[in-house]
Amino acid sequence: MKILGIETSCDETAAAVVENGCNVLSNAIYSQIAKHRPYGGVVPEIATRSHVEKLPGIIEEALESAGETYGSIDALAVTYGPGLASSLLIGFAAAKTLAQRLGKPLIGVNHHEGHLHSIFMKADAPAPEDVFPMLGLLVSGGDSSLVLMQQPGRYKLLGSTIDDAAGEALDKAAAFLNLGYPGGPIIQQTAEGGNPAAIRFPRGLDQSDRGKWIYKYDRNLCFSFSGLKTSLLTYVKKLDHVPEGDELRDICASYQEAICDALVIRVARALEIFPVKSFACADGVSLNKVLREKMEKLSESTGIPLLLCPPAYCTDNAAMIAGAAYEKVRLGLDSDEPGDVNPNLKLTDWE
Repeated sequence: MKILGIETSCDETAAAVVENGCNVLSNAIYSQIAKHRPYGGVVPEIATRSHVEKLPGIIEEALESAGETYGSIDALAVTYGPGLASSLLIGFAAAKTLAQRLGKPLIGVNHHEGHLHSIFMKADAPAPEDVFPMLGLLVSGGDSSLVLMQQPGRYKLLGSTIDDAAGEALDKAAAFLNLGYPGGPIIQQTAEGGNPAAIRFPRGLDQSDRGKWIYKYDRNLCFSFSGLKTSLLTYVKKLDHVPEGDELRDICASYQEAICDALVIRVARALEIFPVKSFACADGVSLNKVLREKMEKLSESTGIPLLLCPPAYCTDNAAMIAGAAYEKVRLGLDSDEPGDVNPNLKLTDWE
């Protein structure tokens, strides 16, 4: 089954053709990073206008690269949430129009569901049936959460960030230190050769709770990065100079270490609570070298297999959307055409 996937949830315009869920025939992506870099973050109006301009060509590129035509595609898949409403609408409208014009089914996919599927998009990936139930860590600029997966399409959210996401914390730190955008790759590069133990930044929610916990998830499985950002700001402001050289490397290494520790600590706690066959890490921040090393060490110490997303599919792409759509069809899950986009779509909608 060949599915044409479309992804426009934020600042990547993407289309891909995927066969049987994991055979990627093409994966065309236009990144808008250069457009947003002057502003230090994604500007929704710029993102939307860029999608309108680039999506038709990206779809044609995906079909041509795959050696396919609109007639040879069996179905279409599209991200309909979560994400920026105006960006989602561009991809959704295009996919819906194509589906109606071609008389092909349209499958709506949760953006996070796509990232969770991306760990299976490599030649040596195990079959989902062999590694479920699985614990998944989703970590990006807009989300940091722990998900228990019973099977593709069946999820339970165990913990989430109560303020900023890990990727957002990296972006804001890079902006404050005048390093540029996006923050994740820049912080990692600047941290090379730095001492990760030079500064003890907070890991978030690592102090005993002195007030009433008002969130629906277990506090020990949730994330918080707002205090970390404040700690960095306070530390740098106390200096009587602008940090550079070794000092800047130590700051970035220590900050990066705190974020990665906060993530892995929660994964380790969840592995002690929930019996799973494997655990995984996906989404944009899963590219971080330190995070990958810490997750691999956790796998070694627990004896639980770790699945990491291939680097090519860590950032937003349409191949993962087409792949996740195939799994919904294969397993007979609800794959009805969505009526509209949902910027606040949750994975728990599939519980």
